[in-house]
Amino acid sequence: MIDRRIFLTGLAALAGTGILPQRTEAQASSGMINAAEFGLKPGAPDDQTVELNALLVKASSSGQQIFLPPGTYIVSGVQAPGYVNLSGVPGKSRLLFGGRSALMTASGSTYIQLSGLVIDGDGRPLGESVRGLLEASNVPRLALDDCQIVGARRNAVDLFKCGGRIEHSRISGASDAAIFAADSTGLSISGNEINDCGNGGIIVQRYDQGRDGTIISGNRIGGIRADAGGTGQNGNAINVFRANNVVVSNNIINDSAFSAIRGNSASNLQVSGNNCTASGETAIYSEFAFEGAIIANNLVDGAANGISMVNFDNGGRLGTCNGNVVRNLASKGPYPGTFGIGISAEADISIAGNVVENAPLYGIQLGWGAYMRNVIATGNIVRTSGEGIYVSVVPGAGSAIICDNIIQGSRNGGIVGHSWSDITARDLTAKGAQIYPNLTVERNIVS
Repeated sequence: MIDRRIFLTGLAALAGTGILPQRTEAQASSGMINAAEFGLKPGAPDDQTVELNALLVKASSSGQQIFLPPGTYIVSGVQAPGYVNLSGVPGKSRLLFGGRSALMTASGSTYIQLSGLVIDGDGRPLGESVRGLLEASNVPRLALDDCQIVGARRNAVDLFKCGGRIEHSRISGASDAAIFAADSTGLSISGNEINDCGNGGIIVQRYDQGRDGTIISGNRIGGIRADAGGTGQNGNAINVFRANNVVVSNNIINDSAFSAIRGNSASNLQVSGNNCTASGETAIYSEFAFEGAIIANNLVDGAANGISMVNFDNGGRLGTCNGNVVRNLASKGPYPGTFGIGISAEADISIAGNVVENAPLYGIQLGWGAYMRNVIATGNIVRTSGEGIYVSVVPGAGSAIICDNIIQGSRNGGIVGHSWSDITARDLTAKGAQIYPNLTVERNIVS
C-alpha cells in the first residue's frame, strides 16, 4: 500500500480542464486503448500489476497502443507480451515500482515501445536475480522515447541482445548504471539526459569480443560516481567493453569519477566531437586489446590524464588522435599512479593537430619503455606543461617521428628521451636524437 496522496493526485489529474475526455474520444477513433476504461485506476493505492498485465496481453493480440492517463499506477513484475506500445502524458503518467522482481521484463518480444512515461523505482530493492528496473532480452525492436526513469536500484535499463533506440529520455538516481546494454543487435542511444548514477552512465559491452555497432550520440551525462570502487571498471560516463564498431559522438559529459569515455578492448571505435569536463581519471581512454580507434575533435577540460591510447603489451594498437583540445590536467588521480599527461600513445598511432595546455607531467607521451612502435606526433601545440613531449629511447623501442610541433613554456624540457620513468636525453632537439636511429626529430619550435 502506498499512501493516500497517490489516490488524490490521480483524481485531480482526471478532473481539471476536460482534456482527458477529448483524448479518450480521439483514442477511440484511432483504435488506441485507454487504460482507465479497462480496469486501471489512476492514483489507486493498491498494486495494479494483474490489471496491467491483462491489458498488455489484450492489446498485443490486436496490435493496439495503450494510453495511460495521468496518475500513479503501482506495479511490479509486469511481463511484456510479444507486442507492447504503451504511452502516457510526459511527466504525468507514472508507473511506480511496487517492490517485487523488476518493474517490467520482456523476453523475446518482437516490439516494445514505451513513451511519455515516468518509471519510478522508488529506491526499492529489486529481486535477487534481477539486474535492472526495466529488463529486456532478445527484443529486436525496442523503443524508449521521452520517458523519465528515476530511483532504480542496480541498473535503470538492462538490455541483452536487443536492438532499437533509447532517446529523448531522462534517467537519474540509478544505484549502478543508467543503461547497461550487452550483445546489442543495432542499438542507438541518443539525446538523453543521464545524471546522478552510482557506478556508470552508459555501458555497452559484449560477453565475447565482436561487432556491436551501437551508436551513442548527443547525450548529456553528469554526476557519475564509482560507489563500487575499482580502478576504472566503475565511474565512467560511457564505457565500451569488448564491443567493436561503436560510435561515440557529440556527447556533453561532466563530472565523472573516472573516464568520460572509456573503450576497453573495443576495436574500430570512433570517439568524436565530445565535450568532456571534470573527469577524475583519464578523460578519453582506448585501452587494452583494441585494434583501430579514431579519437578526433574532442574537448577535454579538467582530468587527471587527457587522452590515452595505450596497452601495447596487451595488444592495444592502431589509431589516430587528431584535432583535440586537452587542457587543465591534474597531477593526482583517484588511486596512486602516473597522472598529468595530455595525450599518450604506444603503437601504430598518428597524433596530429592537437592542442595541449597545462599538463603538469607530459604534454604528449610516446611509448612506455619497450612498448613503442610506429608513432607520429606532428603539427601539435603543447603549452605550459612539465615536459613537452616524452619519447621512449630504451633498446628495442620502435620508430617515432616528432616533427613540426610547437612547444612553449615546458618547465622540464621540450622533447625528452626516457628510459621508462628515467630521463635519458634531456634535449632531443639539440642533435640528441642522432644517437637514436629509431627517432626522427625535425622542425620543432621549443621556447
